[in-house]
Amino acid sequence: MSTLASLLAGNREHTKRVAGSFGHLQEGQQPDAVTVCCSDSRVLQADAFGTDQPGEVFTVGNIGNRVVQVHDGATVVSGDVLYPLVHTDTKTAVVLGHTGCGAVTATYDALAGDVSEPPGIEHCIDLLAPRLETGVERLPHDLDRAAAIDRLVEYNVDAQISALSDSPHVSEDVTLAGCVYDFQDRYGGDRGEVHVINVDGERDSETIRETHPEIASRVNRYWDY
Repeated sequence: MSTLASLLAGNREHTKRVAGSFGHLQEGQQPDAVTVCCSDSRVLQADAFGTDQPGEVFTVGNIGNRVVQVHDGATVVSGDVLYPLVHTDTKTAVVLGHTGCGAVTATYDALAGDVSEPPGIEHCIDLLAPRLETGVERLPHDLDRAAAIDRLVEYNVDAQISALSDSPHVSEDVTLAGCVYDFQDRYGGDRGEVHVINVDGERDSETIRETHPEIASRVNRYWDY
C-alpha cells in the first residue's frame, strides 16, 4: 500500500494546483489537441508538452502509441482517439512515439518469429505488426539492433499518422502531427525533447520547416526511406 499512499499524497498536491480550474469545464470539454502516446512510464504524456491544467489535452495512452483497433474484423481508428475529433471540435492530433520503444521492439521480434507473450500483449503486437512489416523490410542490413529499433519508432509514428489520414472519420481540417520523444540522446537535443518528424503525412524535414516555420526548430528526423 505504500505506493498507493504515495500516489494519493501526490493527488493532494494536484488538487491544490487545479482547484480553480474546473468552473468552465464541469459540463463539457473542448481540448485543443488529442495526443496518442506510448504508455511507457518514462514518457510523461501531458507534462512532455508542458500542459498541467484540465481541459487542454485529451490524452490517449497504449503500448506502441497505436491509433487503431479491430471492429467487426476490420481495422479502424480507435474510438478513444476519434472521440475528441468527432465530439469536442478538437483540430489537432499528435502521435507521440519515443526512443527505445518496447512495443516496437517486441513487434520487431515477432516479425522475426520470436514472440511469446500473453494474449492481450500479443493482440497489441498484432495491431502494430502489419504496419511495421514493410519498415522492417526497408531497414539497411548493416544496422545493429538499437539502430533498427530507432528507425522503426519513426516508421511506426508515420504508419499511425497514415491510419488517421486514411480514415473517413477524421476530418480533413484536423492537423496530424507525428513526433518522437527522446530520452536516449538519439536526436542530439535535450533529454525529454519532442522532435517533429511528420506533419499531415509529409516526412521531408526541409519541406515541413518551410511550410511550418513556427515549429522549424523542432523538426528533426533521421530515417529517410
